[in-house]
Amino acid sequence: MTTLEIKDLHVSVETGEGMKQILKGVNLTIKSGEIHAIMGPNGSGKSTLAYALAGHPKYIIDSGEALLDGENILEMSADERARAGVFLAMQYPVEVAGVTVSNFLRTAKTAVDGEAPKLRSWVKEVREAMDNFRMDNAFAERDVNVGFSGGEKKRLEILQLELLKPKMAILDETDSGLDVDALRIVSEGVNRAHQANDMGVLLITHYTRILRYIKPDFVHVFVAGKIADQGGPELADRLEAEGYDRYLNA
Repeated sequence: MTTLEIKDLHVSVETGEGMKQILKGVNLTIKSGEIHAIMGPNGSGKSTLAYALAGHPKYIIDSGEALLDGENILEMSADERARAGVFLAMQYPVEVAGVTVSNFLRTAKTAVDGEAPKLRSWVKEVREAMDNFRMDNAFAERDVNVGFSGGEKKRLEILQLELLKPKMAILDETDSGLDVDALRIVSEGVNRAHQANDMGVLLITHYTRILRYIKPDFVHVFVAGKIADQGGPELADRLEAEGYDRYLNA
């Protein structure tokens, strides 16, 4: 069993007005097979947590630890974290002109696993995955995310998740910008990867609609850089009905 244990994490980010502390003591434990949803108002630090765990250089670790099976990933480079089993699906996937999807996927798989996948079996696996995401095989020869719609970009993010098979997946507002059909397809991909690999999932979202497809075991309310409340799936329903005023006013 894999465990990600976040201990008293404080993180700052550089702004035009100098360094600003965003995370103010986050404590959270995620185990294999668990799905944790983090919800909260804009500016509460949800995406900061995601990027700090993934190793974005803009985010400075002031103190605290993030232990993946006892190893502090915060001391690793971003590529080392990926090889250790951490995956980030970005809220705004970037375009990579000049790099085809097929080359990108195989290069990423090789980097994470430490060896290149066998070509014939890899091509079959990629095609089957693309079929699952309703993506035409022609996408494999397009440049990564260049000219892709918002829904196509998110499908490619979760396609990577399914192919790379990480231990822990951090999904940063994967539902943003998706219509109903794309949301269902992307959610099905997350569920397939989660079930096939007994993967731990940290799902960041504003809304409960994705939680109708991806059922969380735990829901955490993020306010002002820390966890203000936590509970089971019923907490998401209460947030949908009542909003965050009770936490903001407190």
